[in-house]
Amino acid sequence: MTPRLANFLGFVACVGLLGYAYFAQYQLHLEPCPLCILQRIGVLLTGLVFLVAALHGARRSGAGRGYYAILVLVPVLATAAVSIRQLYIQSLPPGSVPSCGASVGIMLQFMSVTQVLAKVLAGSGECAKVDWRLFGLAMPAWVLIAALGLGGFGIWANSRRAPSRVAFR
Repeated sequence: MTPRLANFLGFVACVGLLGYAYFAQYQLHLEPCPLCILQRIGVLLTGLVFLVAALHGARRSGAGRGYYAILVLVPVLATAAVSIRQLYIQSLPPGSVPSCGASVGIMLQFMSVTQVLAKVLAGSGECAKVDWRLFGLAMPAWVLIAALGLGGFGIWANSRRAPSRVAFR
């Protein structure tokens, strides 16, 4: 598999993850919490790195592919961190999680971006609620698994030697 194809497949996987997130929101009527939105943004950014790497098609001898291997890790690790934070919040006993607050849009009108980010990462009651499970794992656990898988795939796709083209005569 060429690095270009592998990066394109990484992009397609991210589109699939986002597609399911929107399906869950609009068809299963599961409202995303602020941490869920941050995880979606992380998957979107990961997909964009994969897409740029696929379109660019960096040569195997250049450092470009190595940069893409590193670049894909930035949103992957951020997504993993937010997923772990949400899993921690979901593990807390009832009553120890802050109550639900204003929406992110309202908070952005009255606070700076860094203040909103700090408040969102603190989590709230809506982030602690588990509405969906698959094989006993809540959605942030699946996002964590997917993010780590995409990170490993991105490193593999962009740090290995590209298959050499052999001409048959």
